[in-house]
Amino acid sequence: MTRFDSFGDQTKFCEPAWYQGAFTPYYTASHAEFRKRVRDFMAKEVEPYAEGWLQKGEYPLSVHKKMYDVGLQQAVLRVPPELGGASADEYDIFHEIIFFDEVARHECYPRMISIDSMALPPLVKYGPAHLREKLVPQVIRGEKHIALGISEPTAGSDVAQIKTTALKRGDKYVVNGQKKWITGGLIADYITLAVRTGSEGMNGISLFCVDMKSPGISVRPLPTMADTDLKSTFITFEDVEVPAANLIGVENGGFIPLMENFNHERLVISVGAARGARRCYSLALQHALKRKTFGKRLIDHQVIRYKLAEMARMVESLWAEVEHVGLQFKERVSDRRMGEDCAILKVNASKAFEFCAREAVQIFGGAGVTREGQGRYVERLYRYGYILNTSH
Repeated sequence: MTRFDSFGDQTKFCEPAWYQGAFTPYYTASHAEFRKRVRDFMAKEVEPYAEGWLQKGEYPLSVHKKMYDVGLQQAVLRVPPELGGASADEYDIFHEIIFFDEVARHECYPRMISIDSMALPPLVKYGPAHLREKLVPQVIRGEKHIALGISEPTAGSDVAQIKTTALKRGDKYVVNGQKKWITGGLIADYITLAVRTGSEGMNGISLFCVDMKSPGISVRPLPTMADTDLKSTFITFEDVEVPAANLIGVENGGFIPLMENFNHERLVISVGAARGARRCYSLALQHALKRKTFGKRLIDHQVIRYKLAEMARMVESLWAEVEHVGLQFKERVSDRRMGEDCAILKVNASKAFEFCAREAVQIFGGAGVTREGQGRYVERLYRYGYILNTSH
């Protein structure tokens, strides 16, 4: 067991317990140093510009190269050194948890790294050598980006029902179909694409790495209620030729790699949701300590104290679950044994975030639905939390 000096906000429950001096079995001095490195980077390179990026609807991709220079990209995209990654013992899953927890404190951040972290693993684990050696180092260095193309207009969570096809013609596959809700589609240089190459159901799905500049690909923004600096997109494929050599894994064997990949994706999403819920608690608590109604502070009303207590209970329970699942990743528990745990984690995370966001809006009152002042943070968090809770 280890404990570290206090870091960040010392108001109870406004930071993870180990930030506030609690003993922890999960973190080391390396994690404490990395935590400060991330916070310092965000304070210098992101926070001063966040509002402008949100209003513009994009952020400068050069931030990723700056992240690489200080070791942040390597902590999240942990690949072997021969593919451009750090040494095997430099970073672990808890560095990644710290990263996504810290960046989620901000209104916007270089979100494409979260998509890279979801779309790159199948290529690293199952992809052909020529693609791994060319593309992976570029993504690690922040020079290229890769999206994940699974969801379609008629197939979201039910991956086995995807309809986008890839028909083999000589040394190429010809892809036709549509993908919907693809985050980062306007930014990505490549896409890890799920297509149907065989029969109906899960046994007819394959994965390809597709160059997004290929003729026949069109991408348009897909407006949503929670548009940020990284938009969702609708992608159409019309007779897109993909080299057969870009097949990831084996033909008709893409379903299991996708299911395995969901585990890490759900952890990343849950970490961000946990910090979102914690921010809702922190903002609501600060407001309740200042705002007065009927001659006394909001915090002095029993119903408000109950709301805050419930928020804190859910935040702390969720974070304990995040760390538990993180430990299973660190100990390399098989992906096939982790599916249920990661699925439950994401459901709990989305419900906790939505609950805390809704309660924060209630505590803020009219200010909580106003897109200015302190209320703008709660209003944004509510939209993000609502979407996450409807998509788990």
